[in-house]
Amino acid sequence: MIGINYDITSQKMAEIKLRKMNQELTRATRLKDEFLANMSHELRTPLNAILGMTEGLKDQVFGALNERQLDALEIVSRSGSHLLELINDVLDLAKIEAGQVTLNRCCVSISGLAQSSITFVKQQATKKRIQLEVQVPDSLPLLYLDGRRMRQVLVNLLANAVKFTPERGHISLVVSHTSKPLGEEPETQCTDILTIEVSDTGIGISPDNLVQLFEPFIQIDSALNRQYEGTGLGLALVKSIVELHGGQVTVNSELGVGSCFTLELPYLVADGQSIDTALSPATAPSLRPQQGGDFLKILLAEDNDANIETVTTYLNAKGHKVLLAKTGQAAVDLVSSEQLDVVLMDIQMPDMDGLEAMRRIRALPQLAELPIVALTALAMTGDRERCLRAGANEYLSKPVKLHKLMEMIHQLTASNSSG
Repeated sequence: MIGINYDITSQKMAEIKLRKMNQELTRATRLKDEFLANMSHELRTPLNAILGMTEGLKDQVFGALNERQLDALEIVSRSGSHLLELINDVLDLAKIEAGQVTLNRCCVSISGLAQSSITFVKQQATKKRIQLEVQVPDSLPLLYLDGRRMRQVLVNLLANAVKFTPERGHISLVVSHTSKPLGEEPETQCTDILTIEVSDTGIGISPDNLVQLFEPFIQIDSALNRQYEGTGLGLALVKSIVELHGGQVTVNSELGVGSCFTLELPYLVADGQSIDTALSPATAPSLRPQQGGDFLKILLAEDNDANIETVTTYLNAKGHKVLLAKTGQAAVDLVSSEQLDVVLMDIQMPDMDGLEAMRRIRALPQLAELPIVALTALAMTGDRERCLRAGANEYLSKPVKLHKLMEMIHQLTASNSSG
């Protein structure tokens, strides 16, 4: 009898060590997701009060303001919005790295995409007397892309161009389309490529810094006395979103001359004619003021005093009556006893959370059609879907723009009454 023995102690130890590392990585990922969710909630909740109160003051619902006061409020509003953008960038990057982002492709007008992106930076460019140029071919058809994500890409690139371009400079957004072979053989099938170039006459980037340009949290000018603000997340998001589309981003730059960022995206021509209207540069329709006696009875389920004051004051100023519930159970009780037009439901509340409250409301047959809007600081992947499954008609993540909230309330109550 012949036998061969192998000592597999080291192999078994390596397997145990690998399993332990995987468990630690899983735990670290879970803790990071929990941290991001909590951070989002804790930052968005006070931001909702800051931006909401600012919006109410600018609308002069608390009384008339002079020009200097309105200018001061505009600074507060811009600073709060900038902070919100930073929060969203951190969350977006975390979602993409975790593979939790899927593209929501739809029919997109590239001309509308370009114009709406330019609108975001036009004010800053005008202040620095920077000339903006847009070139989009008329022959370009509707394309099948994630319009919201691509606008995020263009706004990031354009905002950087404005930030790093001196006064009286020039920024251009040029779009073109070509066909490229998928392989090296002559008979290889071709694919359609959309090329977008964002170029500027800014300060430029040195060759040494180009290597780390798209790394997250990297600021090329990271000294304490640096001239330009930012977190270093914008270009990392640009690269991630473009690669999600199957494309690539490259950059050519020369110190003191300027930079040119080039996006190459494979695309499909959209068959339908349904355009993403959010990418249109047109402004949102203005809301008509409520006529005398034509008020709505609104339940606000919210436990944060600052947010209660913000939303209640604004809705009262618009002529509506607001009832308050500080717990989920109180919301269910009020919905059952009052004749309401709409419910604004926070999700994180004591006693009973908003999700359970909405489920109990929907379990009552007579309340199946009552409009419910989830107003929540939860903004992670799947939060919107959870709210809709629990019974919400619409979902708004904090901080909520009060004009948008009013528009949504009017739409829901109008469709509910007509139905």
